[in-house]
Amino acid sequence: MRSVVRRTWRRVNAGDYEAAVSMASPDLRFRFVGDTALGADVRGPEAFRAWFARFTEHLPGVRLKLVDVVAGGWPWNTKVAVRLQVAGTLEDGTPYRNIAMQWVTLRWGRMVDDIVVEDTLKLDAALRRQPHRLSAAPQPPGV
Repeated sequence: MRSVVRRTWRRVNAGDYEAAVSMASPDLRFRFVGDTALGADVRGPEAFRAWFARFTEHLPGVRLKLVDVVAGGWPWNTKVAVRLQVAGTLEDGTPYRNIAMQWVTLRWGRMVDDIVVEDTLKLDAALRRQPHRLSAAPQPPGV
């Protein structure tokens, strides 16, 4: 399972977010913790896809790179912990660096629960540096 996760994150880091969306089960619950424009608690692949669209809109060029992955459990209840490096350049030229942790539950290789925690103080500061001065955005469909 670790090799599948590594391969998926390589594609996501290259900007292919559909690699992650394709692993989502129809009843996926995705949470991105924090009261920022990227905060989310949504259900289903379409809402998950919409979150990635929001991410790229608010932080164009910022990439999520897998640093480490731990996976275990049975195929019908696999737990995956991921450590991510978040990096890119904001629109004003300021570098953005952060870390994030992800906890995923998979059933037969499909994501049923995905929670991501990023340093929200750094994230909020970065979002405020963007020209459009983003604030908390409404949830995409599927909440």
